[in-house]
Amino acid sequence: MNVSTRTTRTDRRVKVKSPLRILLQTTIAATVDDWSIARFSLLAKHLGSLRGGAGNPRFEITARDRDPLGGPDSVLSVIDQSEFDQLWLFGVDAGDGLTPADCQAISRFRANGHGLVITRDHMDLGASVTTVGDVGAAQHFHSRNIDPDALQEVDDPYTTSILWPNFHSGANGDYQVVEVQSPPHPVLVNPESPTGLIRFLPAHPHEGAVSAPPGDNARVIATGRSKVTGRVFNLAVAFESTSGSGRAIAQSTFHHFSDYNWNPAMGRPSFATEPAGDGITRNPEALADVHRYARNVALWLANLTTQ
Repeated sequence: MNVSTRTTRTDRRVKVKSPLRILLQTTIAATVDDWSIARFSLLAKHLGSLRGGAGNPRFEITARDRDPLGGPDSVLSVIDQSEFDQLWLFGVDAGDGLTPADCQAISRFRANGHGLVITRDHMDLGASVTTVGDVGAAQHFHSRNIDPDALQEVDDPYTTSILWPNFHSGANGDYQVVEVQSPPHPVLVNPESPTGLIRFLPAHPHEGAVSAPPGDNARVIATGRSKVTGRVFNLAVAFESTSGSGRAIAQSTFHHFSDYNWNPAMGRPSFATEPAGDGITRNPEALADVHRYARNVALWLANLTTQ
């Protein structure tokens, strides 16, 4: 879309562009047999389908993988100079997916008032995100930014090649019960739910670890519970806007947003060999919560009402 054609509107006294531009990006180059951006197509379609009060699109979605390794990414390294309003960053690399220039530009992007989601997975998957400001610091890995307050033990005993953190919330394709922390955060509100809140998110056999860094601008908003050990672990941390910075979410696993976890029939990389479930496709209320959560995050990052 030509930027000059974008109009402005007022929503809850916040003047924003319509539609807002969201970049969905992974930290690996395009690879068919991996968690590249093509495996987040249902999220892109869902966010792109959202409409405002006049029926106009809320969001314009760009979905891409990073450039081949060997230098700064051509988009992330200058994202603070771009027209994007939000970045949803999927840490799917082995620890080398972001350069210092990429991380610095993403940090400036949020400091300039833009929204940011950072999510990763088990062990060291996505560990390159740790230097993206305080949102990156909320992500804990096996060998980087280790959480000193967490029990450093394997939680998922079934996939023995994966070490901690690897919280087992259930099979891919199933759903887990979400414990909403009080007071309920706007991204976890769902007026159509019997409780008025998000109750379910996709399950995954080995989720990563997130925590709220010290300070008043971040808090854990949702927790899950291991189906193996019963341990409680954090699912999401929300960062409020401070000193003009944008809002942000740190998520425990990108599997909360992947096609395979929204609909296992969409397929998986060959190395994801754990048996899949089908709970999320059999329970319409679970999938409705998943869709509502993604919608809420996008709206909240934009300072728009989630009701």
